[in-house]
Amino acid sequence: MTNMPLVRYPDPAIKILDPRFSALVLGNAAIERIASGCRFTEGPVWFGDGRFLLWSDIPNDRIMKWEEETGSVSLFRKPSHYANGNTRDRQGRLVTCEMDAQRLTRTEYDGTVTVLAERFDAKQLTGPNDVVARSDGSIWFSDNGAGIRGNYLGHKAAPELPYRVYRIDPRSGEITIAVGDMERPNGLAFSPDERLLYVVDTPGPGRRSIQVYDVVDDGARAVNRRQFNAAEPGGSDGMRIDVGGNLWCAWSGGEGEDGVAVFAPDGDLIGRILLPERCANVCFGGLKRNRLFMAASQSVYSLYVETQGVPGG
Repeated sequence: MTNMPLVRYPDPAIKILDPRFSALVLGNAAIERIASGCRFTEGPVWFGDGRFLLWSDIPNDRIMKWEEETGSVSLFRKPSHYANGNTRDRQGRLVTCEMDAQRLTRTEYDGTVTVLAERFDAKQLTGPNDVVARSDGSIWFSDNGAGIRGNYLGHKAAPELPYRVYRIDPRSGEITIAVGDMERPNGLAFSPDERLLYVVDTPGPGRRSIQVYDVVDDGARAVNRRQFNAAEPGGSDGMRIDVGGNLWCAWSGGEGEDGVAVFAPDGDLIGRILLPERCANVCFGGLKRNRLFMAASQSVYSLYVETQGVPGG
């Protein structure tokens, strides 16, 4: 475990760009580096019942564990099949995007692994990337081929399917296309009332954006796409939403942008949390679900904030 150097309160790396962000941050809480020594961190997920955080270290083919009470870091799973995004379903079980195996899995209470999605229309998925759980029990995940474009994050292979967001029905287990009109869907999250689905599209520099959809048909489909944010000149990857509907988006773009960008529900950029590394994904956790965890390149950071994350991320 490695801590950030001491800073003067308020932390100068927390940038208030709009008065609305002032109510979400604390003047006497600083950014902390809680873990390091990884190659590319992703998919943080909080387990409140055990008071620990899991995250993926993709190139090292492992999932790591950090314990809040002791600060100890340990190996949770290896091999992880180059795991990327993680979440918990509404029964508390770990759900993992395995990019190398090109499948979505669930870890049962006894530790056994169940495959939730591996194929669609008799064709292999391109590689699940990020995943969220809705209150109706459905699982939504992006499938964007990140693990088959080379051997560093998986293995090189030709995609058999277009890049999409899929939905798994909680009763039948049927997999359906939730979003099929993006170039490369990535991070995704629901609004607090679950009427909106936000999805990051990452086709490449200059064309990255955050799109928003209406969730209709009793939570079965996402329709009426429109742009929420152009996500430039930097770009988002994973994101989570707080109880006020604000989007906390992992961000990259070099010095002055790397970290987390926070957007109000109307799309305005209201604040930044600057990190010395590119940030790939975030989640809320801690005893009061008011601690933001940030998976950023070789490290994991945290920051206490004055809001809470919504369930399902």
